[in-house]
Amino acid sequence: MPELPEVESLAAFLRSHATGHAVARADAASFSVLKTFDPPLTSLSGQVITEVGRHGKFLDLATDQGLHLIMHLARAGWLRWRDELPTAPPKPGKSPLAFRLRLDDGSGFDLTEQGSHKRLAVYLVRDPAEVPGVATLGPDPLTADFTADTLAGLLAGRRMQVKGVLRDQRIIAGIGNAYSDEVLHAAKMSPFKIAASMTPEDVATLYDAIKTTLTEAVERSAGLAAADLKGPVCGDSIREVSFADSALQYCPTCQTGGKPLADRRLSRLLK
Repeated sequence: MPELPEVESLAAFLRSHATGHAVARADAASFSVLKTFDPPLTSLSGQVITEVGRHGKFLDLATDQGLHLIMHLARAGWLRWRDELPTAPPKPGKSPLAFRLRLDDGSGFDLTEQGSHKRLAVYLVRDPAEVPGVATLGPDPLTADFTADTLAGLLAGRRMQVKGVLRDQRIIAGIGNAYSDEVLHAAKMSPFKIAASMTPEDVATLYDAIKTTLTEAVERSAGLAAADLKGPVCGDSIREVSFADSALQYCPTCQTGGKPLADRRLSRLLK
């Protein structure tokens, strides 16, 4: 799943390639991808892209007439830039193509989604806060005002495992399953550690791991899938705990004192 570093890299790429260009046409190639109907997608034609931003895992293309094309790549989506796109609109079908935006110089991008679970979402709105997932986002961990004190306040009193805190977009925006594993490995912290039990030293360690992991990933993530950014650094094998709809990965040597975690829904660190 594309997370904050990949989405930030995509936003940076689009700032340099799409800003200043007018939209020639925008087309939904999948019936399920477009989540809004007012304003209509056709209203984008002729509008100039003035800014490209990010809200957590959401991409935001703003236009000179006050519209925002907001995209969420979900678990299996990706953005593919092309220097020359066909002039004809794409035909809905069984291909991975979900959405296409063509600019005035013929360039643009396709949004594609692999697999049968079609969750990639596109919204055309006047205000990003109209998108439910954007409106409920927690603070962005890469902003200057996300401090160690901010993190301490988010963790205080939460009887949640730290892995769940990091993944919850309502608490911290942009970190998903893959980078929560990366952050916790960098912090040498068990994913099952309870947030409310963390000492000031634990919070400082986790804060440094969040900032360092995400910043370094942004710098190297252009064009890479999240899976290509993961790997052990101590020589031990990465272990996995599976849940109903996801899984976590961890290093026993670095994070749990060499002890494996129980692979069941309500796991607890084996002591």
